[in-house]
Amino acid sequence: MGTEPTRSVTVHVISDSLGDTACEMVLAAAGQFPEGSIRIARLPKVSDIGQVERYIAPCIASGEPIAVFYTIVDPGLRDNLAFTLQHLGVPSVDLLGSALNTISDLLGMDPAGTPGTIHRTDERYFHRIEAMEYFVEHDDGRGAEDLSDADIVLLGVSRTSKTPLSMYLAFQGYKVANIPLAHGMEPPSSIYAVDPMRLFGLLSTTDVIASIRDSRLGDNMTRAVASSYADPEAIAHELEEARALMKRLGCFVVRTDNKAIEESAAEIIGHLEAVQEARAKRRNR
Repeated sequence: MGTEPTRSVTVHVISDSLGDTACEMVLAAAGQFPEGSIRIARLPKVSDIGQVERYIAPCIASGEPIAVFYTIVDPGLRDNLAFTLQHLGVPSVDLLGSALNTISDLLGMDPAGTPGTIHRTDERYFHRIEAMEYFVEHDDGRGAEDLSDADIVLLGVSRTSKTPLSMYLAFQGYKVANIPLAHGMEPPSSIYAVDPMRLFGLLSTTDVIASIRDSRLGDNMTRAVASSYADPEAIAHELEEARALMKRLGCFVVRTDNKAIEESAAEIIGHLEAVQEARAKRRNR
């Protein structure tokens, strides 16, 4: 953010597993404040309240401001922890209790109470690894001769976030291929065989692309060799050709300018799921 923190505080993550989920939540919240204002310490694999009391006592004795974020699946231990932290006057956030209770009420059954199930090495884990391997083999036009196994195919001119978006979607378990579009170059014929539901065109503005490309050119020699790469007029022609191709293919178009990777990914996944659901309803009529 560019501003220096006026103070630095410690958030303690307490979990009966590794605490990764709680750390991600703290980091997400900390991103809204000046860099360096939040430190994270964690106490993982908690099985009894005594561990917490021994851990938290010196933290309180130091007199420094602290807070606790916790993910505990065992209801008894969770209630014990909430009571202890309240008694000690330590601000705390229960990241799992409300979610477990709400889902339990919806399903009419008790949760399993097994710590760390989100990180189990199960079928989902191997599916994600497979998706990551597919992304590596199909990044930036590689492996484009066969896209039949792709869940998602991204098309776009250079610097429209194809690779980082592909990587993020692969981490979510989607097999993603991305195809670069360039002036005067025919795209691989395989894209015409891909179900339009799985085709996504990435677009940005001329100014944004030109700015990114210009920063990547570096020295004057590189600029001389690739003079049109960051030229706004040349980029405008590239985008015009890309739009025409996307329209011809029936792509769902996603704007990536001034948008976080997570936002673009959510838009893609939302559209894909909506089309799949609509098709499923039509089949079941």
